Amino acid sequence: MALYETVFIARQDMSPAQVETLADEYGTLMDSLGGKVEKREHWGLKTLAYRIKKNRKGHYVLFNFEAPGDAVAELERRMRLSEDVLRYLTMRIEAVDERPSIMLQARPRDDRPRRDSRPRGDAADRKPEGADQEAAAVVSEAAS
Repeated sequence: MALYETVFIARQDMSPAQVETLADEYGTLMDSLGGKVEKREHWGLKTLAYRIKKNRKGHYVLFNFEAPGDAVAELERRMRLSEDVLRYLTMRIEAVDERPSIMLQARPRDDRPRRDSRPRGDAADRKPEGADQEAAAVVSEAAS
């Protein structure tokens, strides 16, 4: 049996519990067809790059499993027929990485400069002293 990785996107109006139930159904299907789910991750609700079937967001779920080709074909057939699944992609892989996927790894936020530590600009960007008084004098002359 070969190793596969499947990512599917579920509709945005489903609750996370409903998405987990859908993922459980697909996991049970794999078990019944002779496959074995090695890893499953729910990546959460993410914004899509473009609308898919009038949805702007979707719940992403990752499956890594070992299964025969017939089981993969049946899984894809069920995903294609399901109204809850917007898109899916299945790829054959060499090995299952046991670590959390890159989508679940926390990105360090310290590498970006803080907003308040930016330079304020050089002296050329600042108004010359007395510029506000000159502007007020011009406005008062124009008003009279």
